[in-house]
Amino acid sequence: MQRNRYAGKKILFCIVAVFIVLIVLTGLVFLKKLPLNQLWIGAYDVRGVDISHYQGTVDMREIEQQDMKFIFIKATEGSSNVDEKFYENWGNASKTKLYTGAYHFFSFDSPGKKQAENYIATVGNLAGKLIPVVDVEYYGNKEKNPPNKKDMSENLTTFLSELEEEYGVKPMIYTTYKVYYRYIKDRFTEYPLWIRNVYYKPNGDLGRQWDFWQYSDTARLEGYNGREKYIDCNVFYGLPEQLSGYVVPKS
Repeated sequence: MQRNRYAGKKILFCIVAVFIVLIVLTGLVFLKKLPLNQLWIGAYDVRGVDISHYQGTVDMREIEQQDMKFIFIKATEGSSNVDEKFYENWGNASKTKLYTGAYHFFSFDSPGKKQAENYIATVGNLAGKLIPVVDVEYYGNKEKNPPNKKDMSENLTTFLSELEEEYGVKPMIYTTYKVYYRYIKDRFTEYPLWIRNVYYKPNGDLGRQWDFWQYSDTARLEGYNGREKYIDCNVFYGLPEQLSGYVVPKS
């Protein structure tokens, strides 16, 4: 009887210990102190970054030398804002072999057509560059007060249609899980998807295949000096030679 009681306490102790370890590990993952995504990205051959003025002056050649194959540069936001580092970043990236693309940060408060005009006027010709990207995510108080689904869908559709008409390709949508499930899923299935998940590898929970995956927003690389010490890192779902399929054709 005494032995059984001791064995029972030992089992209970092990269960509690495992439970505590799981809680600690989960907390570290959500605090971004434990980069579990590193376990999965090794399966992908094509890595790249996305940047904005927050990274300051970026040495594109140094970024390229760290086994990066592509870079997405913030160009515009809303109907009138242009990223203060866009032209500098765009010009410097063109001097490297990096596949280069420009993205637009979508505003829930501006007409889609006006936003598209801002992007087109700023970026210009994209022949030989990666397809245009629209970054759709919550900002400010939008998560607590989400925009109407119908209005949002119509606005984003207008934006995408304007860019598709201008560049002859379907733009790619970058988004988070929360925005994806509320606005994107089942509505914009024909557009390439770039999904953000800094906690684990996106799998069947999306209901479709992703094209690009932002796996970290706390990575550190050499080659930039902005007030933001971190840089966003991504992988492409495909082989290096397949990345050319995401390039705007030269006329």
